[in-house]
Amino acid sequence: MTVARVTELSATSPKSFDDAVEQGISRASETLRNVKSAWVKDSNVEVENGKISAYRVNLAVTFVLDD
Repeated sequence: MTVARVTELSATSPKSFDDAVEQGISRASETLRNVKSAWVKDSNVEVENGKISAYRVNLAVTFVLDD
């Protein structure tokens, strides 16, 4: 039997939403073993002086627990 857990995290990038997702998955994989998927629950931007300064995503990361 396989048991998985879901944890939520937020990741930010000055480049793009795609880069924020990649940064979030990369960082999660440093701490969590067996990362299998991620769901982008929400995305938004930070604005400074009328311009986008950062892209943020909220992720639900699924990983399989060790036996």
